[in-house]
Amino acid sequence: MSRKCELTGKRANNAYAVSHSHRRTKKLQEANLQSKRVWWTEGNRWVKLKLSTKAIKTLEKKGLQAMANEAGLNLNKY
Repeated sequence: MSRKCELTGKRANNAYAVSHSHRRTKKLQEANLQSKRVWWTEGNRWVKLKLSTKAIKTLEKKGLQAMANEAGLNLNKY
C-alpha cells in the first residue's frame, strides 16, 4: 500500500532541496503518517488505520464516522 493517509488522502509532495550555493536537487516531502488504532463506536470495535498527524487531530474533533463518510471510506473492511 502506498504512503497515503486513509482518511484525508495526503501523500508525498515533490520539492527541491536547495543548498547554500543554491543548487537545487529534487526530493520528496513525505506525509507524517502514523499507524493508529481508533475505537469505532458505531461498529463497537477497534479499527487500525494509517493516518496523517493532521487527520488524528481532526479525528478527535469530528469523530471517526463523520470523517469516514466524508472520505467515502467503508470501515467494515478495516
